[in-house]
Amino acid sequence: MKILMVNKFLYPNGGSETYIFRLGGELQKRGHEVQYFGMEHAGRIVGNHAQCYTTDMDFHTGKLQKLLYPFQIIYSFEAKRKMETVLKDMNPDVVHFNNINFQLTPSVIYAVRSYEKKAGRKVKIVYTAHDYQWVCPNHMMRIPATGKICFACRGGRFGACSKNRCIHNSRIKSLLGTIEAKFYARRKTYGMVDVIICPSEFMKKQLDTNPLLAEKTVMLRNFVERTSESVKKQGDGAGGKEQGTAAAKEAADYVLYFGRFSEEKGIGTLLAACRALPEIPFVFAGSGPLEPQINQVENVENKGFVTGEALYRLIAGARFSVYPSEWYENGPFSVMESQIYGTPVLVSDLGGAPELVQAGRTGELFRGGDAQELTAHIRELWEQPELCREYRENCRDINFDTVEQYCDKIVRKVYTWGNAD
Repeated sequence: MKILMVNKFLYPNGGSETYIFRLGGELQKRGHEVQYFGMEHAGRIVGNHAQCYTTDMDFHTGKLQKLLYPFQIIYSFEAKRKMETVLKDMNPDVVHFNNINFQLTPSVIYAVRSYEKKAGRKVKIVYTAHDYQWVCPNHMMRIPATGKICFACRGGRFGACSKNRCIHNSRIKSLLGTIEAKFYARRKTYGMVDVIICPSEFMKKQLDTNPLLAEKTVMLRNFVERTSESVKKQGDGAGGKEQGTAAAKEAADYVLYFGRFSEEKGIGTLLAACRALPEIPFVFAGSGPLEPQINQVENVENKGFVTGEALYRLIAGARFSVYPSEWYENGPFSVMESQIYGTPVLVSDLGGAPELVQAGRTGELFRGGDAQELTAHIRELWEQPELCREYRENCRDINFDTVEQYCDKIVRKVYTWGNAD
C-alpha cells in the first residue's frame, strides 16, 4: 500500500509530528511505501521522492508578507499545485492528512480529488484530528485574551472568532480565521474526507456537532511507545508484579511536570500551587514562553527539554506527575506516558485527557484552572506516599495501544475501503 502522510511541519515540533513519524515508521517496517508532504524547513527529517514542498511560513516572526499571506492562509495555490506534483509522482492509495490549516490550507484536499479524476482511480482520504480546527477557527476552543473555554463557533457560527480576537489575540488574524472557516464550511470541503480519526470521545463529540463530519468520525485513541526500560519496569507476563513492585519503590521525592511551558497548558496555575507548597520539590521538563517565570520559583528545578531514556527516567522517578492543561486537550501523549512508566498523574478535568486516567486508581482529576483545588490535591497526594504507591501498582494494568497495535487498526479499519467502524 502507498500512503502519503501530509502535515504542515515535517520536523519534530509537537504531538502531531510525533504521531506521523512513529506511525509512518511502523508502516514502512511492514513493507508499505510512505512519503510525506508539507513545508520545506531546515529541520525537515522526512520527505517525498519528488522533492516537492511548500514555502516555509512562520506566523510568529513578525515578518509576514502582508499583501500575500491573507490569501495564502485561506487557499494556497502553491500547496495545491505541489501536492498534485507529489500525487502524480507517487500514485498513493491513501492520503493521510494531519495539521493542514493555514500553512498548507485545505486546498490540498481539492488536489487529491482533482488527481482522482485525472488518474481514474479512487484515493482514500483520512484525517487525524489533532485539535478542533474544523469546528473552531483558533483550534483550541479557548479565548486567549481571557483564558475562558468557548463553544461559540460550534454549529458554524464563526463570528465569535473575530469578536474575541481568538487567533494570537489579533483582530486581523482572527478575521482571516473567520473568513477561512466560513469559506470551507460553505463549500462543504471537509465533507470530502472519507474518515476522520478522533483520539478521544470528547474530540469526536465536538466534531459530531457538524452534521457534515458526524458520518465520518471514528474514535481511535493514540498509541504510546514503551522504551526497553519501561517494559522491564512494568513487567511482562511471569514476574510482572514483582518487577512492578520493585519499580514502585524506586520513586524519588519530587512532583513532575513535563510538556510545553505555555499559558494554555496551565503553567500559571501550577506555578501558583508550587509557590503555595514551598516544602514540596517540583521538577519541570520542557520548553516554552513561560520558562522565565518557571526559573523564578525557588522550589522548582527546570531540567529543560528532555527526550528518550532521560525523559523516561525522569518520569519513572517522580512520586507523581501533574498535567494541569487549561484547554480541551485531545489525547495527550504525556498523560499516557506517565502511567505506562508507572507514575500516577494528576490531570485537569478538561477535554480528552480525563478519559486516559482511571481516577482513584492510576491518578486523580481536579477542576482545570482552579489553583486552590490543584494545590489541595498535590498536598494530599504528597502527604500520602502509600496512596501513590498503590496508584503506581495499578499503573501496571494500563493497556494503551502500542504503535504496532495502532498500526494494525489503522490498516485494517481505516485505510481499507469499507472497514472504518
